[in-house]
Amino acid sequence: MKTKVAFICVHNSCRSQMAEALGKLYGSSVFESYSAGTETKPQINQDAVRIIKDLYNIDMNETQKSKLLSDIPEVDIVVTMGCNVQCPFLPSKHREDWGLDDPTGKSDEEFILTAKKIEEKIKDLAKRIKDNEINLD
Repeated sequence: MKTKVAFICVHNSCRSQMAEALGKLYGSSVFESYSAGTETKPQINQDAVRIIKDLYNIDMNETQKSKLLSDIPEVDIVVTMGCNVQCPFLPSKHREDWGLDDPTGKSDEEFILTAKKIEEKIKDLAKRIKDNEINLD
């Protein structure tokens, strides 16, 4: 069975959504991607949607929506985006924080930088899962 990974932050509207989209793109052979938050927004951050569409040809408006932690299945790995003390808690076998600043309200360059960092971290996570470097027992 594939490892289940949840990308979480408070609002599930920007970074965790980008991570879910890129997780599906670059990690789907190794893990299933989910994203969620303790609160939801009526829609995903539209700057994030536009940037991910431009860079990766994925339309998050069609494939994803803002979800609560209770909306996703039990997962093996939780990745928090960098929400410090406000980070939601979700039970898991492994947890890590990616410490990404929220690009909301910032320039396209910040969104692109964030997307590229997430892409890099997704590929690294997939490699670590594949190489059994993360203990999930």
